[in-house]
Amino acid sequence: MRDPTAPTAPTAPPRGADPTPIVASARAAAASLADCAPGGGTLAAAAPLSGRAVFVLVFLPFALGHFLSSLMRTVNATLAPQLVAALALTPGQLGLLTSAFFLAFALAQLPVGIALDRWGPAKVQLPMLMLAGVGALAFAGGQTFAQLLMARALVGLGLGGCFMSAVKAISTWIAPARLPSVQGYLIAVGGLGAASATLPVRLALHYMDWRGLFLWLALAAALTGILIRALSPPQPASGRKTALLEAMRAVYRHPAFRETAALVLIPHTVFFGIQGLWISRWLTDVARYTEEAVGYLLYLGMAAVIFGAIAVGMLTEWAGRRGVAPIRVAAIGVALFICVQLGFVFDWRPSYQLLAVLFTLVGTVTGIEYTIVAQSLPGALTGRAATCLNLLIFLGAFAVQAGFGLVVGCWRPDLFGHYPAIAYQTAFAALVLLQLPGLAWFVRRRARNPLEWVSHPTRP
Repeated sequence: MRDPTAPTAPTAPPRGADPTPIVASARAAAASLADCAPGGGTLAAAAPLSGRAVFVLVFLPFALGHFLSSLMRTVNATLAPQLVAALALTPGQLGLLTSAFFLAFALAQLPVGIALDRWGPAKVQLPMLMLAGVGALAFAGGQTFAQLLMARALVGLGLGGCFMSAVKAISTWIAPARLPSVQGYLIAVGGLGAASATLPVRLALHYMDWRGLFLWLALAAALTGILIRALSPPQPASGRKTALLEAMRAVYRHPAFRETAALVLIPHTVFFGIQGLWISRWLTDVARYTEEAVGYLLYLGMAAVIFGAIAVGMLTEWAGRRGVAPIRVAAIGVALFICVQLGFVFDWRPSYQLLAVLFTLVGTVTGIEYTIVAQSLPGALTGRAATCLNLLIFLGAFAVQAGFGLVVGCWRPDLFGHYPAIAYQTAFAALVLLQLPGLAWFVRRRARNPLEWVSHPTRP
């Protein structure tokens, strides 16, 4: 790690970087799925599939959709300098433009969740990804801030079912005891998608502009939807019409859902909102790194998401075998995540690089709430539970991403357009204050009942 007082670009990784970690992750996921008992999922009516069939027909297609969703969610962090230059955006406008994805994504959650439980993930994903493709086309052709804002929202709306469709699909075929590691692999694929939005996108911009990039993303969205529909095995669907408010009440009233959301929800929104845009701006404005250096550090951070997600899944399974509840793992992870954010608040100068990577590495622990809810709620509610979580997470991420920009915009930039460190310190301090009450409430509650720290039985 170089001297932070000399903010020159770090050495770029060599061409043809070793893909072994990614290949190893894919092989580990395949092995984990192969170990699962056929038909061990939550829906007994599902026809048995071998572990390899689950990996090829279920995990890979839906993981590809999640990969694309993560890429398009975070790509603005890399494109921010080009977008600011093209449209003369203020921090508030940049935050609003990028966070429009989160707002539209959130609005899609409940309707899509009910559709997942009624018709199954494959039938839902095809039209949704086609809609995302239309949004990407509109973004590529947008000429004004308002046009790009609407197009970005349309992309978020179309990608609103990618992660929860994957959760629903693998929850159908994977035994509950194996969900932490398999969902960890799924989140790792999302990390790979976010990593692809950094250095690979910067390399692509050598051959095309950001408009051409979105044309290719539109094509990728359409092809992914077709692939999911063609490969996914038929999954049982309830066919039961469920009122929207009834679906919300059934999930929100469940004690495990409320406890998990109280502890992990706000940290998760902070992770999504900051990682998708403001880490790159902080590296530019405060650390004063070049665009090339920022792209490299974003790539390292997104690579850390891959390993962090796999590690969290494996650690949760290991702890569960020793009687430690996943909620306890989540509490420890949230405490560490808040400590990392305090480094931003106090402007920890020994290594800005390490701080930026630690934010994404430790922040992956927030994804554990999907596993906790999937293990704790009845199988018939898994689709709606994932969508209710996403509704809250992405509404919160919208508020965090847009609000962070408004706070930073309260200060004036210097002649080079850089905002002062105090602007970012204030914004990060506000986020820490929002997260502390949930952790303090959890620790206080569990201190009164130590037996709740042990693992609870998973749902039937």
